[in-house]
Amino acid sequence: MDLSEAVGELYGITPEEFVETRKRLAAEAKKSGDAALAKSIGALRRPTVSAWAVNRLARDAPDELEELLDLGAELRSAWESGGRPGELDQRRAELVTRLSRTVLTLADQAGRPLREPATREVEDTLHAATMDPAVAEEVRDGRLAQPRTHVGFGPVGALPGLAASPARTGAPARPAGAEAGAGPGKRTPAREKAGEKTTESRAEARRREREEARRREEEARRRAVEQRAAAAAAEAEEARRVLGEWENEAGEAERAYTAAGEEVERLRRELEAARERQEAATKRLSVAERERNRATRRADETRRRAQQARDALET
Repeated sequence: MDLSEAVGELYGITPEEFVETRKRLAAEAKKSGDAALAKSIGALRRPTVSAWAVNRLARDAPDELEELLDLGAELRSAWESGGRPGELDQRRAELVTRLSRTVLTLADQAGRPLREPATREVEDTLHAATMDPAVAEEVRDGRLAQPRTHVGFGPVGALPGLAASPARTGAPARPAGAEAGAGPGKRTPAREKAGEKTTESRAEARRREREEARRREEEARRRAVEQRAAAAAAEAEEARRVLGEWENEAGEAERAYTAAGEEVERLRRELEAARERQEAATKRLSVAERERNRATRRADETRRRAQQARDALET
């Protein structure tokens, strides 16, 4: 067994089975003489419910997940080329919704129905997998310990201003008809007014895009805070559960110790009683042997006298 095999087994089971399985695998590694592997296994973190659910998706519906991850690669390529991936964004939203429902179904089938905030964390993780190739690999491997979220506007590595709008932010475009004879400095009032409206509309579009970017970033930050809080709560719950297990184990050990002590006391009393019975039997044996010897002597004396009497009759 190597670390990859241990990780694959641990992140494929339910969170409730994780701790005991981790202890067993670490013990097996230690028993085989690989202390470093045992330490690495012992350091693996128990997955949150939402991370476990996404791991289930990677194992039970890999083709559907791969469709989303491929779409994510297309999205990132579109952003990097400065395009407007509106249609891809819509497909991504539809796929995230569909896969989220699949995750909920898989969790129900495993007897672990998801509730908030786990359902939202699943959506955030699937969304982040389309924006960040590193997260995509984690999700594809099915070895998440924590949910993931994407903070920012656009994929990792994209330039928000470039991705959000293909329009240039430098000097305004040359007015139409400039090459048709309208020389520099000969702008008509109508053309000036049209230019002002174009500039205002572009400025308004950029302002809306900046506001939308800020809104998304704030929402992402809020979700990240909620995610960290949920993860901390899950870790605290896990710590309480482990503490409870050890308290139960300590209670069982104490009860076993008490029972063993009572058994030892009972056996001691039985031993003392057996010794007393042995001593009594020894005394009875001694008396019986004395009486037997006495009876033997009397019998010998009686036979001797009888013989003497027979001898006297014969003479």
